Amino acid sequence: MIKSKANWKFNTIQDNTLQGTDNLRSLSPVLKELLVQRGITTTESASTFLSPDIDDLQSPSSLDSIDKATERVHRAIADQEKILVYGDYDADGVSSTTVLLKALVELGADCDYYIPNRFTEGYGPNEEAFHEAYRNGFRLIITVDTGIAAVHEAAVAKELGIDLIITDHHEVQELPDAYAIIHPKCSPDYLFKDLAGVGIAFKFSEQLLGYFPEHLLGFTAIGTIADLVPLVDENRILAYYGLRSLTSTINPGLISLKRVSEIEGNVSEEDVGFSIGPRINAVGRLQNADLAVQLLMTEDQDEADEIAEEIHRINQERQKIVNDIVKEAEEMVETDEKQDVIIVAKEGWNEGVLGIVASKLVRKYDRPAIVLVVKPETSQLKGSARSIPAFDLFQNCMKIRDYFTNFGGHSQAAGMSIPLDNMKLIQNELNRLINEQLSEEDFKQVVEISKSLTIPEINEELVSEIDQLAPFGMKNPKPAFQIKEIPHDARQIGSLKNHLKLQFKQDNKSLEGIGFGMGDLYTHISPQTPISIVGELGINEWNGNKKPQIIMRDMKIEEWQLFDHRGKKHVDISSYERNNRNLIISNHTDQLSSMSEQISYNSTLSTVQEVDVLYIFDLPMDLNHLREIIKATKPVNIHACYYVEDSAYLKAFPSREEFKWFYAFIQKRKKVDLKQELTTIMKAKGWNKDNIIFISKVFFELGFVKIENGVIEINSNPVKRDLQDSRLYQERLLKADIEKTLYYSNYQELKQWFADCMSYLESPEEELTHGL
Repeated sequence: MIKSKANWKFNTIQDNTLQGTDNLRSLSPVLKELLVQRGITTTESASTFLSPDIDDLQSPSSLDSIDKATERVHRAIADQEKILVYGDYDADGVSSTTVLLKALVELGADCDYYIPNRFTEGYGPNEEAFHEAYRNGFRLIITVDTGIAAVHEAAVAKELGIDLIITDHHEVQELPDAYAIIHPKCSPDYLFKDLAGVGIAFKFSEQLLGYFPEHLLGFTAIGTIADLVPLVDENRILAYYGLRSLTSTINPGLISLKRVSEIEGNVSEEDVGFSIGPRINAVGRLQNADLAVQLLMTEDQDEADEIAEEIHRINQERQKIVNDIVKEAEEMVETDEKQDVIIVAKEGWNEGVLGIVASKLVRKYDRPAIVLVVKPETSQLKGSARSIPAFDLFQNCMKIRDYFTNFGGHSQAAGMSIPLDNMKLIQNELNRLINEQLSEEDFKQVVEISKSLTIPEINEELVSEIDQLAPFGMKNPKPAFQIKEIPHDARQIGSLKNHLKLQFKQDNKSLEGIGFGMGDLYTHISPQTPISIVGELGINEWNGNKKPQIIMRDMKIEEWQLFDHRGKKHVDISSYERNNRNLIISNHTDQLSSMSEQISYNSTLSTVQEVDVLYIFDLPMDLNHLREIIKATKPVNIHACYYVEDSAYLKAFPSREEFKWFYAFIQKRKKVDLKQELTTIMKAKGWNKDNIIFISKVFFELGFVKIENGVIEINSNPVKRDLQDSRLYQERLLKADIEKTLYYSNYQELKQWFADCMSYLESPEEELTHGL
């Protein structure tokens, strides 16, 4: 058995819900079901979703204060006032800055931009930046993707005589006293509330320009996808057409960015989320984000190429920094006592990447993680946190808010600073809170499964249908499917053998499964065993050949497993043990393992506990001994690790006629000196030495003969007994039978024998607590 890493949650639909969607009958059953799972049950809503239409976007004029803000900007342009666009250092903030700047430049504005430094200024508007803007002659500041929490800074702007227009999408608390605030959640007439910062900048640009600015859609898609806002409604439309714009863009910066990202052909949401977005984010994580804005604003291709190369280098540096910190953090986690809320800290860590590190720790350990850099000069810790779905990090940290110097965020992510002396106190309190609220199962990730499929159902046409639901993202996840089948082939791939490749075949149809980072599971897959996998479907194209594949996200094996190592003199079980309850059966101490307990067939079973995995290194003297151990320990995985050097089963067992001949031979001779006559007997009868000695010992045990110094003498008055009465005779028969059953049987025969011993598995078993 292999336990899934995540909890599998199947999306179930009531039969009456599907029956009420007859108007979707023109769609395939799978696509129809996927739409219904998204709440789409009519032909009209299906058409709207599958074929996004720009005309379905709301008018920007529905946003409160946008007319007032537009009039102020046009007046500033007419009066040649300097306008400052105040942005943020992430991909949404950079793309928002770019969108509004391009609109202002097109209108002939005297404008510039400002993005605060993550390390020296932190997030959002700050008082010193506003004072500097005033000294530089700016009397109109427009924030993008930030500002809704800048109550103090808005008051500073007002005092300086600066008109502040705030465009933002973050949660509203106390409204700043600004000249105008453009925010969907502050606009009752604006029906869609979940625009990204760049979506609002795009809407404002449309209102300023007086027409729909298609040329800004590519930038809008970057911020919308990278900021992980729900990809439904207006965000879906903006991302859908923005990706098309990115595919055919003539913007020098985007062309260069696609080139260093190795993006060719149609640009997908995955290209933005995993290649373009991280490169833009990398600049703000390691230095000032101005370079990213310069890339998107330049009209010179040579300059764009140069900047893109620099950004690519910065991203590589960011990746190395992240990997180095992750490695150090993992060492801390694994050497410290296990904690249910991970907190790691070290001086010198780059605070710009600590959120990424925290995310990686959460994925590996299924625990909330707080990653901090030590600031010895202030005796403070500063960093980021990420959580698991079942634990609201924001609410729980707010319960102990007094222990933090600064804290902010939401349920799954947060930023904070902490007095150095409070770190252990916070960890203890969070451990207490999480243990009060969660069970062991709650710590696991959740994978939502859209549907179970068979291998013959999966083809290029199905993948094309599913692709109609793209772009995928929040509130519109890429569908995950379950498949349960015996793999035709399994292997480790990659230079480090850290990926897993499975090949499935059924009814002349085939499917390839790729599990990135799942290579360690290879040794835990036994032959002829059905595997349940969950993953996302796609097309693998190689040398012009196309075939469907599934990118595996998780896997499990629900039945018990037999691993056959028979015939190997030395079996290394270290790669199998993991953190299970392991038991070794061996009479030799050289099988001892720090991760496994060990018993012999002579051990008292009353002290033996149930285990997950049983490793059998020695054959029993009696099959019932092994049956009793299996019954007592209830393993779900068994490893047959035994090696037979002197086989009883392969030796010819003397027949009764041979026993009779040898007895008659001794009777006739009265005495037989085996030291003198052994070779003669072997040649005459074609027997081997072992059989002659074995027959002699059986006769001796039964009292038929006397043996002294190799001389066999007939017993003149023996008790009549059957050969079956000999313990030696029975032991050799039994040993041969044991070898036949456990050693010389084929895999299926051996598995069936063990299965017959495992009546405890007849009723459904709960999954194991860890790993396998």
